[in-house]
Amino acid sequence: MKALYPQSNFPDTYNFLEKIFNNVSNGIAILGLDGEWLKVNNFMCSLLGYSKDEILNMNIKDILYREDLGVHKGKYESLISGKTNQYRVEQRYFRKDGDLIWVLVSVSLIRDQDNNPYNVIWQFTDITKRKRQKAKLKMMLNVAREQNERLTAFADIITHNLRSHSGNLNTITQFLEEDYIDLLDNENYQLLKSAIGNLEQTVSHLTEVAKTKQVDESEIKALNLYDYSEKAIYNIAAIARHTNTDIINEVRDHLYVRAIPAYLDSILLNFLSNAIKYRSNKRLPKIRLTSEVHENYVVLTIKDNGLGIDLKKHGDKLFQMYKTFHYNEDAIGVGLFITKNHIESLGGKVLVKSEVGVGSEFSVYFKQA
Repeated sequence: MKALYPQSNFPDTYNFLEKIFNNVSNGIAILGLDGEWLKVNNFMCSLLGYSKDEILNMNIKDILYREDLGVHKGKYESLISGKTNQYRVEQRYFRKDGDLIWVLVSVSLIRDQDNNPYNVIWQFTDITKRKRQKAKLKMMLNVAREQNERLTAFADIITHNLRSHSGNLNTITQFLEEDYIDLLDNENYQLLKSAIGNLEQTVSHLTEVAKTKQVDESEIKALNLYDYSEKAIYNIAAIARHTNTDIINEVRDHLYVRAIPAYLDSILLNFLSNAIKYRSNKRLPKIRLTSEVHENYVVLTIKDNGLGIDLKKHGDKLFQMYKTFHYNEDAIGVGLFITKNHIESLGGKVLVKSEVGVGSEFSVYFKQA
């Protein structure tokens, strides 16, 4: 075998190891069993901001964040006793300039010829940036959670008050009709009554939207997707028969998803009823439900041969509130908005394929149970 170096140029072993020791990109230190610094590399000095002489003349406890003093205890005892060969802990240290840094410390033991504990090797990896980013993310999530709670409370108050006012207005119109029979023939009164009816409907929609929020983990259950699909198909069986709609359920019967029962019912019913509502009069309506597993998701696909949607024109508005895309007198543009929110609150997503005159395909991603 060819030697790595020519024999005459082969470096002195000690100098070679010293070069490696001082040029790695992590801090390395050799400590005595009592925590005394015995040897440190160049990166260690750069990490802590001290010279080698300064580090070697202090105990490691001198620069360790007080709250982290005991994190080694149990693991260190296991290392010394031979129960483990190495361990890792996260600790905070003070640099010479006073900055507090986070480091991941990997600890291993050197034993003497008689297998007795002799020295300890500590390897230091700077994780300050990662820790700060994690803390920043946590803070941002807390802020977002607080804002969401405030918005939810605000929405509850607004919808409650609006519901009370619209209810009062409706009651007043009833009293007026009892006292003034001629009002029913008054065109302006009919406009007022219609406006009050529209207000009540809007409040009802806003109430449903206000209820849609990130759900509590304890509310989520493992639900059999096939069983819920069958139940949804049964619930619209009368409409399907009346419209001669053929519904084919090819969802696998062993797949379970993480969902809230009421949400899963609502999602399935909305997509099925929409497929029937927006059927084409040029062919018998057909709806096919299929399923597949994709990574950690169960994907439910609901495909129809209905009117289809021009996604180039309406794709970015498809799930917005009060958006409709066909001239259907029953369409109010709330169902898909609420359905998408239900899906996302369960940690899922929905994708759409559609072609005008051909049909639509909605793929709903549920977290697999």
